Amino acid sequence: MRSVRIRILATLLVLAAVGVGGWQLMPSQENSGKTIKVGTSDVVTSLDPAGAYDAGSWALFSNVFQSLLTFDAGGAKPVPDAAKSCAFTGGDLRTYRCTLREGLAFPSGRAMTGEDVKYSFDRVKKIKSDVGPSALLDTLKSVSASGLTVTFRLSTPDATFPFKVATGAGSIVDRTKYPADGLRTDNGVDGTGPYELTAYTKNKKADLSPNGRYEGAVKDAGRPVELRYYKDADALDSAWEKKQVDAATRQLPPKTLAELNPSDPTMRVSEADSSEVRNLYLNTRASSPLRDTKVRQAMAWLIDRERLAATVYEGTVDPLYSLIPTGITGHTTAFFDAYPKQSAQKARALLAEAGVSLPVRFTYGYGIGRASAAQEAKEIKRQLEASGLFKVTVKGYEWTDFQKRWVGGKLDAYAVGWVADYPDPDTYGGPLVGTDGTMSTGYSSGRVDDLIQASQRFEDRGDATDDFRSLQDAVARDVPVIPLWQAKEYVVTSEDVGGGQYLSDGTGVFRLWRLNWI
Repeated sequence: MRSVRIRILATLLVLAAVGVGGWQLMPSQENSGKTIKVGTSDVVTSLDPAGAYDAGSWALFSNVFQSLLTFDAGGAKPVPDAAKSCAFTGGDLRTYRCTLREGLAFPSGRAMTGEDVKYSFDRVKKIKSDVGPSALLDTLKSVSASGLTVTFRLSTPDATFPFKVATGAGSIVDRTKYPADGLRTDNGVDGTGPYELTAYTKNKKADLSPNGRYEGAVKDAGRPVELRYYKDADALDSAWEKKQVDAATRQLPPKTLAELNPSDPTMRVSEADSSEVRNLYLNTRASSPLRDTKVRQAMAWLIDRERLAATVYEGTVDPLYSLIPTGITGHTTAFFDAYPKQSAQKARALLAEAGVSLPVRFTYGYGIGRASAAQEAKEIKRQLEASGLFKVTVKGYEWTDFQKRWVGGKLDAYAVGWVADYPDPDTYGGPLVGTDGTMSTGYSSGRVDDLIQASQRFEDRGDATDDFRSLQDAVARDVPVIPLWQAKEYVVTSEDVGGGQYLSDGTGVFRLWRLNWI
């Protein structure tokens, strides 16, 4: 299972490694009620859990909603949150039952019941938003509720289902406040998380106050937080330099990250090995010029990840040669094994076999706001066009428009970052390369789908390693996606704010409540 290593590059070493006990700086009582301002360039797609499946939205969800389960900091297995207990029953990994804690209440004061849980899961499946998390619940057949007991019945054995319950897809909403067959469109949130959303301005800020009614896995409700959203990494960097925020995360520009000084007494810096990856997804539909496997394989022979990491990202990311990143069970180097060195000659031979006209012309899209996304696109375009085999039209789009375009098959290639939903290799399977996966490449492989399903049958996740290795070999052969790089996670805070290392620990939980004044 994944081990997340965190180094605190500041005047004091706060944490040596995730999962290893240690002392931490004590919070200041003097500033306990003072708001901590946190800046990010992530985007919130929707405040409704049924309508968002992106890092920015889920970061907010993990603070204002509860799921039945959650993850301890750096933990590898789900633990109860809104639930008092959860377990598989019957021995076949097809029935999962949870009992709610007593006394949970929504902002209105209405008590949470099992019906709210059932309602929350049912509406995600029913609404099936194009940019929502319904694909994550593909093995969920039905939900029933009786009092505080909720029973999930699965279509196939799925040992990863508890992990999925612990994500933003399992956020529990007040059934009297959210429509059953459509997304809620106002700026309100009715959840039972550690924080209440007291004010929200899209693309600007979210004001969070500790929720006095909260009961769950979090023991300290935390300090008031103001999340500030910036249009891109440069705007976030400017806010940090001007001391307009007390913490900055996801994502400062590579140049800024590369120049961070561990001896600077004015800040605290945490650097973490991350399970975040960035991939180039390829449209395999019949209408796309990349529909032929040989064309996509030719592209794989031309991508130079080392140069991309060294020049565009100044060494703040690592080249990636597999669907599953380093540090995750089942990781391989499938793309390095298949395409060990850039070769225009091999690429040309494949295109000749495909019988396509040269150069192959296609569109490449990226989301505006991600640090160095435009420079990355320019470099990938240069690498592909240097061979004379491809002609690439590049364009950036606002995030919501970008999502709609790739989901609608309007882009031939698109670069998207992927933050692990939960600490298990399954999160890189179905959502990315499974039939009807969230990345919407049009790719469908019976072999890949069978391997994904087979890997979900093992409660001991290490036993699924062979399936994941075979899965990655198949993906390297079919090339619906080209892995580009694996991130390192950076969080910077002012010298008087501690706990920044907990904002990103590989579990998918954005722990704002761990921030404190020192």
